[in-house]
Amino acid sequence: MGLYSSHMTGAVSTMADRLALGDAVGALVCLGLVAAFIAGAALSTLLANEGLRRGLAGIHALSILAEAVLLAGLAAADAWAPGFGGGFGFVLGMSALMGLQNAVVTRISNARIRTTHVTGMVTDIGIELGNLLDIALRRRRQSETAANLEKLGLHVPTVLAFFLGGVLGVFAYRAIGSGMLLAVALGLAALALPGILATRRPAASAAPPEGRAHPAARRPSG
Repeated sequence: MGLYSSHMTGAVSTMADRLALGDAVGALVCLGLVAAFIAGAALSTLLANEGLRRGLAGIHALSILAEAVLLAGLAAADAWAPGFGGGFGFVLGMSALMGLQNAVVTRISNARIRTTHVTGMVTDIGIELGNLLDIALRRRRQSETAANLEKLGLHVPTVLAFFLGGVLGVFAYRAIGSGMLLAVALGLAALALPGILATRRPAASAAPPEGRAHPAARRPSG
């Protein structure tokens, strides 16, 4: 459809462009993408917050499982009714899934990683390369490069994985169509399974065992 289901900067920019050119339908399409992405992120947050209130370990895996189930549903819809909703329904569903996934990874990584766009990570790669160049030019201690290399070791593989996934996604969809979406859904479910099993065990309580003082309550003598 010529639309990105995960790139909200592009969706908002296109919405502004369509609105300025008097294309109300095009603007509404982009607005729908943004709204679906937000809804997916909100759903993920609701699931996570409820799990934390219940003291469940591995609660974020439930969001990944929800993504897998919804993706399998999109695969079924794409197989049985190709181009349903003129293709718009499919893109809306994918945008919601991207919002859900991005919210999960953002919370897990403490906002260090975004899996649906790479602008921030590419910026961080440039920053860390600049820092390394500064260290080399000023002949500062090599130990100072450890933190920069650690960040590069996180962001560079993530961006490459994003690119590789895009290439493989195109080839796989051309080859097996909606079966590719189902395969990805099964992969997500497999990744979520260990966390789902962990949710069967309550998370460790913040309260200390009976008869033992909480470490925060201890005071130095004298």
